[in-house]
Amino acid sequence: MEDRNRITRLHTLLVVCLVLFAVLLGRMVYLQLWRGDYYAKQSDGNRLRQSRILAPRGIIYDSEGKELVNNLPGYAVVLQKQSSYKPETLQRLSNLLQMPVEEINAKIKASENFYEPIMLKNNLDQQMVTKIEEQRRYMPEVMLSVQPIRNYPYHELAVHALGYVGEVSSYEIEQGLFKNISQGSLVGKGGLEKSYDKYLRGEDGAFMEEVDVAGNVVKHYDSVQPVPGKNLKLTIDYELQKELETFTDKHLAFLRSSGIAPGARAAAVVAIDPRNGAVRAMVSRPGYDPNWFVHGISSKNWNSINNDPNYPMNNKVITGEYPPGSTFKIVTGSAAFELKKVGLNEPIFDGGFHPMVPTMGNAGGEVLGWLTFIKALAMSDNVYFYELGYRVGIDNIEKYAHIFGFGERTGIDLEGESKGLVASKKVKREIWDEDWRLGDTFNAAIGQGFNLTTPIQLSVMLSIVANGGTKYQPYLVDSIINSDGSLFEKPKRAEGKHIDVSQQTIDYIRMGMSATTQEGGTASYFAGLPKPIAGKTGTAENSHGRDHGLFVAYGPVDDPELVVVCIVEQGGFGSVAAGPIVYKAFEEFFQEKGYMPRPDKAAPKKDTIQ
Repeated sequence: MEDRNRITRLHTLLVVCLVLFAVLLGRMVYLQLWRGDYYAKQSDGNRLRQSRILAPRGIIYDSEGKELVNNLPGYAVVLQKQSSYKPETLQRLSNLLQMPVEEINAKIKASENFYEPIMLKNNLDQQMVTKIEEQRRYMPEVMLSVQPIRNYPYHELAVHALGYVGEVSSYEIEQGLFKNISQGSLVGKGGLEKSYDKYLRGEDGAFMEEVDVAGNVVKHYDSVQPVPGKNLKLTIDYELQKELETFTDKHLAFLRSSGIAPGARAAAVVAIDPRNGAVRAMVSRPGYDPNWFVHGISSKNWNSINNDPNYPMNNKVITGEYPPGSTFKIVTGSAAFELKKVGLNEPIFDGGFHPMVPTMGNAGGEVLGWLTFIKALAMSDNVYFYELGYRVGIDNIEKYAHIFGFGERTGIDLEGESKGLVASKKVKREIWDEDWRLGDTFNAAIGQGFNLTTPIQLSVMLSIVANGGTKYQPYLVDSIINSDGSLFEKPKRAEGKHIDVSQQTIDYIRMGMSATTQEGGTASYFAGLPKPIAGKTGTAENSHGRDHGLFVAYGPVDDPELVVVCIVEQGGFGSVAAGPIVYKAFEEFFQEKGYMPRPDKAAPKKDTIQ
């Protein structure tokens, strides 16, 4: 009986052993055959490390080849992807980087759907790099990566044209706003950096290295070198841009300190070549330093931008919508001549107000008597143009406003351009649900009321007058260049198109604008330049404070090479607020062209006009 029990126990033990052996054998088959590839990759992942080599973004040059945007070498700290991280590792990183653990965890969570290493902080200084290297043995999943850092060497210069870069967000990736992009990449967030991001970004490379258990590199493997982004050659003239920005800031400070315009803190200036639409300078004030965004903007800097009531981030040249004021009289005059509603030398009486709407007259109740077109435009007389508006009618004013490009985007190679607004019966009905009145026509005729325009639209209108009737699409990028300096391509632009306005009418407008800058005109001080300039003042009504001051001009009159438009918010009269900035633009331009000598830099500088 005892032997039988022993045999039974042996059989049971044998069965158990066989079962255990079968389980172990099955597990071994599962691990080696069924899941072999997976665990091989896991094993390699513990000793092999793949890292991305960020491609340097393309360099942006001015029209003469001066670097306006480039790249600097820098270090970044990144985390290798892990299923989880030790709390002590995250705390150590937090202390080293002076970054809250919550922020580190947020970056880890944001990248959980991606396989790339997690970027924690870039542009580390040498002291920070040294500290991290000293602590690396405690943090094997932490790496230091060498990468190009976007650099704006002139800080605020042309910032609204150039734009800025920042780290791509998970939302932007998920929404497909950027193609073929990975977590942690820098992308254009505004200006040309955004418009031409696909050219500037380049293609990232990668390298593989073997590491030991402490994360130290044991062996390097072959790498795929990054492909630098394409370079951009702009139409912007660095010297003109710099002088305009410097003088604009100085002049705004003068307007405030003198009491002429205490609220003058914002302005928009654009200079373009009327022969082709090339933008030579673009200034929007106030501005900001795009370098703030490259490394992740601080709360202090973000608050200084976000809390500024003058909206530094807005490019007022393309997004600012203002009543064009008396600069719109160019449109009204063109409509009257084209429709044969007035003759060049036909006198119209200005008694200080228009008899059909006696409440509407000139600023300050001024009375100018009998006027013909040239004097009326030079003196910016309202009553004369009320009469032209009455003769032409609102429908024709609307028609010719569209012919000159108002109410539509110019197509400049920047995102976010506004369309503006052209006064019409339909617009008033949509906004106020009211019938159109004669007073509305009078307001529209002098660029007030429902009319809204952007500075870039005004520059297109004035270019049409300057070049004899051709409408060009304004642009900032002349060409896209390969890293070796060869031409990659020229951006496609619409060809110039002659507008439906006669040469005779254009000549009449040019005569009136030329008289504006001569003795007796509203900007006679322009006679001090070596070549004659044609201009037009404007004052735009502002429901939120003092009127905006406008000035538009082109020159030289006999062969126009430059158009300049300036708007000073809450600046008051255009001849005082905006005219001096336009004067400075032509002064700098004429010095560059050799039409007038540059002042001796050693001598004390004097204000051109105040």
